Amino acid sequence: MSTENTPSHDGLSRRKFIYNTAVATGAGMLLTGSLAGNAASFIKPADTFTVKQIMDMFIKQIPGAPFAETVDTLKSGSPDTVVTGIVTTMFATIDVIRKAIKVGANFIIAHEPTFYNHADDTAWLKDDDVYQYKADLLKQNNIAVWRNHDYIHSIKPDGVTIGVLKQLEWLDYADKDLPNLLTLQSTSLRELLFHAKQKLDVRGEVRYIGDLNETCRRVLFLPGAAGGKRQIEAIMKYKPNAVFCGEISEWETAEYVRDARAKGDNISLVVLGHIASEEPGSEFMLEWLNKNVPGVKAHHISSGSSLSFI
Repeated sequence: MSTENTPSHDGLSRRKFIYNTAVATGAGMLLTGSLAGNAASFIKPADTFTVKQIMDMFIKQIPGAPFAETVDTLKSGSPDTVVTGIVTTMFATIDVIRKAIKVGANFIIAHEPTFYNHADDTAWLKDDDVYQYKADLLKQNNIAVWRNHDYIHSIKPDGVTIGVLKQLEWLDYADKDLPNLLTLQSTSLRELLFHAKQKLDVRGEVRYIGDLNETCRRVLFLPGAAGGKRQIEAIMKYKPNAVFCGEISEWETAEYVRDARAKGDNISLVVLGHIASEEPGSEFMLEWLNKNVPGVKAHHISSGSSLSFI
């Protein structure tokens, strides 16, 4: 979750989390009676969808949508393309695009930018060979890419948060009005940290501030990149024992938590990484597609972490 230019409806305090999803239906009908012998020719064909129809179907369920200002636009392809297959992912990387081609998908729904900046502005990249290679790969294979960031965060409940909490097996501990706030059974920071690493498939090191033996019960989960001010304001308001987040500016939230501990507060910070903290949101999107667009094959392809650790 990026915060640059993100609409206000993505604010943590406004997520009241009531989820209502309409299920798209469509079934073939067989004619009977005197036409039974030719029944096959009267079977209703499977529903087809264009890129725009699927986008509109998702956006329709969002309060206040469509948004006048949003980064959730097509980054490649035509809205009129008939969808043959869908891939959900965090980042539409070149590797993800190649895998989408292999499974016959021509529509990628990504959560984060495709072209290296929040608004996917490409004017400054027009002469760059990396950008050109990626753009050409998409164009040559007639692949549409839609970023679903603001909308999936604004659905009631927030699709990314719910997707991650389900994978963490923490959903039952979530506050009904603010699922980002969890009341867990008392356990050590060490146990919580390694549980999160295992459930979210975090490979490599995880940065943290705190005593691994300290007991935690009240946990604040802030996926993605909420930003230092929002993270600190949430700590001030909800007084958690631990904050699990995606990423930080090291000169903001980390320094606040360090000083809070020096003051004597029971507060720890765990930085999972942006991708690890939001990837299950793409799994949430996959479940939505399977329910609402059942006639189109959909796959989740993890973009993986861009960074390695030693």
